[in-house]
Amino acid sequence: MAQYRTPSFWYLAYEADVDFTGSRSPSGRVTLMFDDPGSSFDMPSREELVIQTPSFVVVGKVNNAEDVAMHGDAADRLFRYPFPRPGFPALKMSSLNSQDHDGYANDKKKGIDCPAVDVDEVHNPERRQIGLVSAVFIIFNRIIGTGVFATPSSILGLSGSVGLSLFMWIIGAIIAAAGMQVYITWGTALPTNGGEKNYLEYLFRKPKFLMTSVFAANGVLLAWAAGNSLVFGEYILLAANVEPKRWTLRLVGFACVTFALLLHGTALKWGLRLQNVLGVMKLIVLVFVIITGFVALGGHMKIEKPNNFANAFEGTTASASSFCLSLYNVIWSYIGFSNVNYALSEVRNPKRTIRIAGPLAIAVVTVLYMLANIAYFAGASKEEITGSGRLVAALLFRNVYGPRAERALSAIVALSALGNVLSVVFSQGRVNQELGREGILPFSKFWGSNRPFNAPLAGLALHWIVCLIVIFALPPGDAYNFVINVISYPLSVINATISFGVVYLAFRPRPDWPRVNLPAQLAAAFFGAANTFLFIVPLTKPPPGGEPYVSLPYWTHAVAGWAVFGLGLLYWALWAHVLPRVGRYELARSEEIGKDGLSRHAFKRIPL
Repeated sequence: MAQYRTPSFWYLAYEADVDFTGSRSPSGRVTLMFDDPGSSFDMPSREELVIQTPSFVVVGKVNNAEDVAMHGDAADRLFRYPFPRPGFPALKMSSLNSQDHDGYANDKKKGIDCPAVDVDEVHNPERRQIGLVSAVFIIFNRIIGTGVFATPSSILGLSGSVGLSLFMWIIGAIIAAAGMQVYITWGTALPTNGGEKNYLEYLFRKPKFLMTSVFAANGVLLAWAAGNSLVFGEYILLAANVEPKRWTLRLVGFACVTFALLLHGTALKWGLRLQNVLGVMKLIVLVFVIITGFVALGGHMKIEKPNNFANAFEGTTASASSFCLSLYNVIWSYIGFSNVNYALSEVRNPKRTIRIAGPLAIAVVTVLYMLANIAYFAGASKEEITGSGRLVAALLFRNVYGPRAERALSAIVALSALGNVLSVVFSQGRVNQELGREGILPFSKFWGSNRPFNAPLAGLALHWIVCLIVIFALPPGDAYNFVINVISYPLSVINATISFGVVYLAFRPRPDWPRVNLPAQLAAAFFGAANTFLFIVPLTKPPPGGEPYVSLPYWTHAVAGWAVFGLGLLYWALWAHVLPRVGRYELARSEEIGKDGLSRHAFKRIPL
């Protein structure tokens, strides 16, 4: 780079087809504009920067030649005609010397550091197949699995009273709303596939690839869809009047998750349509449950009216561990508000869509959940509910409509679980695909592919493999609770991290980070505090009768959660440091466009 004086500040424009003054210039020219309007310095850049997205301009405030940083406000003052606001989006550039894993073009020698966007929309625009309605049902289906039908009995048993049980559902709704706001903040700032992977990478850029590896262990090793696959098997067998024996249950769960794999991996549009249909069905079923509750309140039952609301807080327990375990189950019933964040590269107008779809889904779910729980307590006694296992919804139908209705509801709950499995597999397949595109997984090119059906079949298959291991390996009695808790625990750690990250960025903003208003900051702080509570309290011994497992220690899921993070750390140390040092090579990262039209990263070994 040429030697030149250091003014008070410069403006750096990365150009494609037109230069800073409006005259034509070769694609790939870099123009440095000084604060003095009469002076400028043009620098041909083909050997220094490769501009991959023509016709966009990025402008930043520069303090000196070695430290180039984006400054959105200054750039916005300069450009009020059709150029994108810096950071949303900006040019994607590759440096011949290095490129950071977080999607930022970076050249340490020249100090270039500019935000970038995924170029897949340029090379593969047909990816954006998800509209507002589908986005709402992606969230809705993920949230409403079997939680509202299955967990009220355990929540009542842990809380001890109807009043506290209902209050727990209100707390869960508030936490979910705060969490939704956190994910809206991140999703509008980084509207690409990958979810928390992108957010952790943005917060922790050094050491390189550490956060990517840690999140990869969490995303790849945890069988998110396994729990509801087993629940689907249990309820569909009950509906068929077949005893859910160990291997029968596992085989039906295997069939469920395999169906989700094949549908989303080979026929994406039909998968989205089926999710929407099942979402509508869940909505109708919950409305019918609520109507049944009003029937029970009116005294139209086949048993004596339970009168659970006469002394709603009778029997309330005050154990912190029981409170936390109860809150775990409630939050599990709300998990899914982040689901569309994993697929924002496939959403049409993602920023607008997530701002509408997220709050709408949370509001509808909250109202339905509260009314459904009131319906349960209106139609069954406390003793029946706490002794029913996970069949509390079936109890209500039996007490109001008779035994045949109980069996019919089992089939409905099974379909609800299927909808949740479809939604979970949909999102986790995309997380695995993004990890493959980062280049850090073994056989990354395969896992990151979108071939042959323009869907992440390989990424879906990776999650399918992990689910099969969990379905066939865990003891059946504790499988469901363990899967719930072992996912919830590390998820709580991640949620706390990205929430406090929003608060941190509000006080220490980066040039490409959007301004976050005070309510969003408060929501992030509350969500972070709630999740901190959730991953600390389970390490304490629960009271007698409050143990989460029958054959496993109470701390199993907490240790397993931290072990998953530890495996990610160990993997990063091995492939990024130990093996290169032993093999006397360094890793060089490059970007390429695959035959499927998606960009991906690849590592090459350069001998020392």
